[in-house]
Amino acid sequence: MSIYDIEVTKIDGSTYSLEKYKGDVMLIVNTASQCGFTPQFEGLQALYEKYKEQGFVVLGFPCNQFGKQEPGNGQEAMQNCKINYGVTFPMHEKIEVNGENRHPLFKFLTEQQNGFFNSKIKWNFTKFLVDRDGNVIDRFSPQKNPSQIEADIEKLL
Repeated sequence: MSIYDIEVTKIDGSTYSLEKYKGDVMLIVNTASQCGFTPQFEGLQALYEKYKEQGFVVLGFPCNQFGKQEPGNGQEAMQNCKINYGVTFPMHEKIEVNGENRHPLFKFLTEQQNGFFNSKIKWNFTKFLVDRDGNVIDRFSPQKNPSQIEADIEKLL
């Protein structure tokens, strides 16, 4: 199985395969609109705007598993992101990133890049960097600001 076999659901309820981004560099992030790390949306958007023409995309996946910091649905999360941070990169329907109902994407990502001690996602804004061939190259903690991973992105572009 590759990352390109995984289907995800957009805010409008439609699904698509990540094959859509085959050949692109992806930064996949579990997000929350009421988190201390929420201002990272600004940095993620800046990276997206700077590199999207070179085949880079940020994919946001709202999640309410950490401190219940994403209480609304995906549409409400997207509205908050657009209004407060000008987000235009693709946002998706709310998912779970841990546990029995963990989305297949995050199961795949965590199997490819274990975190500190285990594969469990510890908090909102964990970031996974995927190269143009679908390989999960790195995993970044929530504390790592988007600007701090810009050089890693540039190496893959």
